[in-house]
Amino acid sequence: MTVLAKDFVENPKKQKLRNNEYYNTQEIQDKLYQYSKKGYDFKKLMHHITSKDNILLAYRNIKKNTGSKTRGTNNNTIKDLEKLTTQEIVNYVRNRLEYYIPQPVRRVYIPKPDGRKRPLGIPTIEDRLIQQCIKQVLEPICEAKFHNHSYGFRPNRSTKHAIARMNFLAWWNRLHYSVDVDIKSFFDNVDHSKLKKQLWSMGIKDKRLISILGRMLKAEIENEGIPDKGTPQGGIISPLLSNVVLNELDWWVSNQWETFKTSHQYSNQNNRITAQKRTNLKEVYIVRYADDFKLMCRDYETASKIKIATIKWLKERLDLDVSKKKTKITNLKRTYTEFLGIKLKVVKKGGKYVTRSRIANGVKKKLTDKLKRQIKQIKQETTVKQVSKLNSMILGMQNYYSMATLVNHDFRDIAFLVNRTLENRLRSSLSRKGTESKTFKKLYGNYNYKPYCVAGIKIFPIGGVTTSPPMNFSQDICDYTPKGREKIHKKLKSVSPVVMRYLVENPVQDQSIEYNDNRIARYSGQKGCCFVTGFPLFIGDIECHHKKPRELGGKDTYRNLCLVKKDIHKLIHATKEKTIKRYYDKVKGYFDEEVLSKLNKFRTKAGNDCIELT
Repeated sequence: MTVLAKDFVENPKKQKLRNNEYYNTQEIQDKLYQYSKKGYDFKKLMHHITSKDNILLAYRNIKKNTGSKTRGTNNNTIKDLEKLTTQEIVNYVRNRLEYYIPQPVRRVYIPKPDGRKRPLGIPTIEDRLIQQCIKQVLEPICEAKFHNHSYGFRPNRSTKHAIARMNFLAWWNRLHYSVDVDIKSFFDNVDHSKLKKQLWSMGIKDKRLISILGRMLKAEIENEGIPDKGTPQGGIISPLLSNVVLNELDWWVSNQWETFKTSHQYSNQNNRITAQKRTNLKEVYIVRYADDFKLMCRDYETASKIKIATIKWLKERLDLDVSKKKTKITNLKRTYTEFLGIKLKVVKKGGKYVTRSRIANGVKKKLTDKLKRQIKQIKQETTVKQVSKLNSMILGMQNYYSMATLVNHDFRDIAFLVNRTLENRLRSSLSRKGTESKTFKKLYGNYNYKPYCVAGIKIFPIGGVTTSPPMNFSQDICDYTPKGREKIHKKLKSVSPVVMRYLVENPVQDQSIEYNDNRIARYSGQKGCCFVTGFPLFIGDIECHHKKPRELGGKDTYRNLCLVKKDIHKLIHATKEKTIKRYYDKVKGYFDEEVLSKLNKFRTKAGNDCIELT
């Protein structure tokens, strides 16, 4: 069955808006997901890709991305897009997509731990905006078709979910043989024709869109020419496309056992598995994070067969080679297998096997060296900024690797080496007393250790970490179903969807897209209330104020804007005594000392005298 653009509601019913639903695209995405689940085909998706709401949402999404400040071949960044008006951005995307020709991609190389370099392709900021527009429409369709146990580059999923799944299979399911498969340079070897066929088989049958995606894949790489294969890492849409490629692998492995369709309908899962064990089927489960995946088996014979079959399948179906050196079978009772920076095995405890995990080989040294380099930087620049950066690095490492069961042993080793460097390099700057941040008190308040303080800041104890077992991903969580979103998003309170929609559909003319986007974000952030008085804002009584005036260098940033009632805004900028009295008489019912203090702060920043409460 084919789904056309007209099958979607043109003026979707207003729903309760959440933080990521400013632009009213949620209902369209939900419908795309639902139809995709039912196996429908999509032939007119460009209608949704070029909708005003989708384009503005794409701008908001890439604006928040740290990579938005990275320059492409034309040297533009998000700062250049911010200068355009809302309509100019919309017109630009629509015009580019009329006959899309991507701009050249900048190539950079990132060092890998083994000494090699990983190539990254960085499209221009304009092409990243277009890719985001396409991704927002493709993602719900693809999410409906993706396998449950692929965790890389997908909404709400993380490396911790992949590790949790592997823990579960090794411990609870007692699958103690891991097939470790390493695909050679996966992102550089994706077959373009095969990828487009895979998109088509997923139901994405909009020929114009497939053609645009084909041109994106063949975007010229600066100084290297036009690629004939690969999805360049660095592009916004590349992770989604890479998941499309390997989704076929996920389901092929899954259909060997986990989702194998039996002719008999069993009353429960356990009965089905018991029946399957009496057959010649290979008991195997896949856990995948991007191009890194494990095949978990119960015995060596099954592992050996599935290893050979997988290598052959990857070559024949996807034309992908594997590294013979890194592709192997691991008996988890005897040795560790490494996955996503963690090494894992099973050990006997109380008559059964349980999982034990630590930081992977080589990673400990990498973490130690990174902290030592920051300490050297602190020696050259002994400032609060650099010490705070060290603390953020320590906290980030602890947060990630806390999923390892023996993380405290590993960080104790790291702490021993790093603290020695700390004492040697910063001897003249060290003290025992310093400021404890709220984070420090919350996480390390009761931790007994030898304190180190630099520039008046207490350094987080490197060894002060305990294991936090990762939890399995709840398959109920989904961005594209109301039930799934209940577990993710906290609903906005006190925000009128009518006012929100009015702000979206009525941007201030001749203002930048940055101004109008932050105007909407401010309404949500202020929970629909005036920044000065705290009273609700209504249509026709909302004005956007620059805290630092433009004439003094104030920008259209979120931090520099706030929404206030119209009369309050007049009162902030009024200079004549008669005008001040007129507007003050209108709004004095809102006033107390706190409200007046806020008002006077804004008047002072605008270069005006303070008002006294009467």
